[in-house]
Amino acid sequence: MTHAFTLLLGSPVLVAVVLIAGIGGTFQYGFNISVLTSPSVYIKELVNRTCVERYGQSLEAWELSLIWSFTVSMYCIGGLFGSLGAGHLAAAYGRKRCLLLNNVVAICGAVLMLLSKTAQSFEMIMAARFIYGINAGVALTIHTMYVLECTPKRLRGMVGVSIAGFVSLGKFFGQLLGISEVMGTEDRWPFLLAFSGVVGFLQLATLPFLPESPRYLLLERGDRQGCEKALQQLLGPGGGLSVEAEVEDMQAEHLALRGVKSHSVLELLTSRSVRWQLLTIIITFTTLQLCGINAVYLYSFDVFRAAGIPDYNLRYAALGTGLCEICTTVACGIMIESSGKRVLLIRGYLGMAAALLILTITLYLQTYVSWMPYCSMVLIFTFIFFFSSGPAGVTAPLPGEIFSQSYKGAGFVVACTLNWAGLFFVGMVFPLIVEHLEYFCFLIFFFFCFCSGVFVWYAVPETRNRSAIEISAEFDRMHSKGKTAPESKTNTIYLTHTQTGQATKL
Repeated sequence: MTHAFTLLLGSPVLVAVVLIAGIGGTFQYGFNISVLTSPSVYIKELVNRTCVERYGQSLEAWELSLIWSFTVSMYCIGGLFGSLGAGHLAAAYGRKRCLLLNNVVAICGAVLMLLSKTAQSFEMIMAARFIYGINAGVALTIHTMYVLECTPKRLRGMVGVSIAGFVSLGKFFGQLLGISEVMGTEDRWPFLLAFSGVVGFLQLATLPFLPESPRYLLLERGDRQGCEKALQQLLGPGGGLSVEAEVEDMQAEHLALRGVKSHSVLELLTSRSVRWQLLTIIITFTTLQLCGINAVYLYSFDVFRAAGIPDYNLRYAALGTGLCEICTTVACGIMIESSGKRVLLIRGYLGMAAALLILTITLYLQTYVSWMPYCSMVLIFTFIFFFSSGPAGVTAPLPGEIFSQSYKGAGFVVACTLNWAGLFFVGMVFPLIVEHLEYFCFLIFFFFCFCSGVFVWYAVPETRNRSAIEISAEFDRMHSKGKTAPESKTNTIYLTHTQTGQATKL
């Protein structure tokens, strides 16, 4: 663990890649998920006032609720469009250039947000939310690809957790800047919603100084010289990481992919050779949205209120849950190199399932037992701990680790599409579920968490310190028990890894 940190700190350009890509990447995704909560009252007032001035009539409650739901959901629709196009853009124009151009999209959305109140146009807010969604959909995919492809295999687990870390940081900043002491006021809320433009400008000004993805240069453009130059810049002369070893690993994959084109999403969905990798992505990314994290955050206000926290302090308690998520995600980055990703996923899913089951019981009993809300409060933080230290930190980089370069773009498109579709589904259906089932809705989320934990236990290999080829060979070994060995069916080539001595399938 200490050695991994030393290696990372010995490569300052790689640290800069992690920070700069994260600020304009998944930070934007997390920020725009949470930022709309605080100014919702002012935006609804703007909607109602605009309709009165234009049409001479005030909106009914259900009409206002419908417009508000549509405004919120525009972000998911834009994110879905962005995700669907991100894989093609990354392959055609490169990771770094796509991230740069994506910041222009964020700045355009910020301009609309900034002018919406002056123009008395809630439609501008809807359009800006859609644009922000496109920005976040592209960023969520390409940020993940870029940082993983810039990172040596030995540090990929730790750096991969930063992807989820910036999501948590974005959520926290959305909560923090939204309090009334900062920007959550009637006068300053347009500046709050336009903050993503500032973040986009920051990445636009700094990203040009960083190198392109070495794996993209070698595997998709065939530029070995450019790949070696980028690696030397990323790893540094005294970082303790071998440029030659990284190029050798990439070259082995390059040989395996010689003559193989990048696969489409349809080819990924129909390919039998990567069906277990695809199933892993489907289950983990579906569970990421249906694990109950949104329900836990929603019920946290009721639990904190029942525990005696005044209403005017609930927003600070919410900041505490966001800060807990950030701290646990950082801890996940520390543990991942020693524990392994598979262990963190299993422990996270099963720990979340146990916390949800007990939380359901304590919420049922809190009207009968005076001290039960305090137990519920502990369980909320316990759930957040297991979520952040496992699925939140490990899931996002999975497509970049378990798919080879030819399937990677399609894998990210599938993963991010599931993520946005799940976010949209939760946003539209979750209020109805809570209204009818109340806290018993946690039993539905318990089912998803428990089943996902069992699936990872039996069907997913460890990915730590392994290349995509080694992981693919391990998937084949795990799922070929009692069947004809894969190498007897096809002309499979195996290379011996020079460092581990482990045979890897080409």
